[in-house]
Amino acid sequence: MKKHLNTLFVTTQGAYLSKDGETVSVKVDDEIRLRIPIHTIGGIVCFGQVSCSPFLMGFCAKNNVAVSFLTEYGRFLAKVQGPVSGNVLLRREQYRLADDETVSLNISKSVITGKLVNTRTVLQRFLRDHADKPNADAVKQASKLISSTLRRVYNETSLDVIRGFEGDSARIYFSVFDNLITASKKEFFFRERNRRPPLDRVNCLLSFLYTIVMHDVRSALETAGLDPAVGFLHKDRPGRYGLALDMMEEFRPFLADRLVLSLINLSQVNAKGFEEKENEAVLMDDDTRKAVLVAYQNRKQDEIMHPFLNEKVTIGLLFHTQALLLARYLRGDLDAYPPFIWK
Repeated sequence: MKKHLNTLFVTTQGAYLSKDGETVSVKVDDEIRLRIPIHTIGGIVCFGQVSCSPFLMGFCAKNNVAVSFLTEYGRFLAKVQGPVSGNVLLRREQYRLADDETVSLNISKSVITGKLVNTRTVLQRFLRDHADKPNADAVKQASKLISSTLRRVYNETSLDVIRGFEGDSARIYFSVFDNLITASKKEFFFRERNRRPPLDRVNCLLSFLYTIVMHDVRSALETAGLDPAVGFLHKDRPGRYGLALDMMEEFRPFLADRLVLSLINLSQVNAKGFEEKENEAVLMDDDTRKAVLVAYQNRKQDEIMHPFLNEKVTIGLLFHTQALLLARYLRGDLDAYPPFIWK
């Protein structure tokens, strides 16, 4: 039996987390707002001015509950965790294969295939539901271009060219992303991808959810015994989690992008929940951030048929499933890494 562990997100500014027996206690203005047993959570994510007692951090490390600290914008700052889990032989094999151009190429092709197929599915679902929209032709053309790139990925032998395919396809996809927004167009518009900081409401939502997905992917990789910093598509760079970036490519369109579109098109977020700072950065207010996190957690509880395992899993377990499949490939138990394909 698999248990789906939730993540505790703390967004209230000034909150203080501490250990209270076998529970995590959240206090705001000297009032305890929440107590939650440690065994019911898989991670804690703190946004902005949120602090933790040293005893709680040690307690979480002992119980394999990672504590991450992010800015209010959702930019990663630091993480506290216990000893790395998993077999050291698996990590040594990961490091060795990361230096193998052929293996890096094969894994990168699988990852990019997953991303491009899932990106195309986002566009095709829009066409299925809104074929009569004036902007449908542009979306249809983008879908065709991404399909063409997919065919080229299969036969490509250069890792750098594969990276170029990923960049080109992202530009094609985001060039029509605004067309996928069907409600509140005046307040929620998309001109181009921008970040650090995001300069409009849509980019604010995208960046925030990408950060949350990255957190979950990193945790899954660490649980499987892999090093999230050593990637194949995204090569080593100080401070960058290359393998987590590799794996999250499959989940960006399926989970983050689709959720952003649903939140906007179903009017689950509104323009008043965002504010523009002096540096033109757009930031969510506390209520909007909580609404997004609740929608994300609810989405993770939905079940989906896994295309490779051919069995139902909750979306929240997909990160762990893919991490375990990658570990099996690195050990030699699978002939190739099967990316997550959304159908």
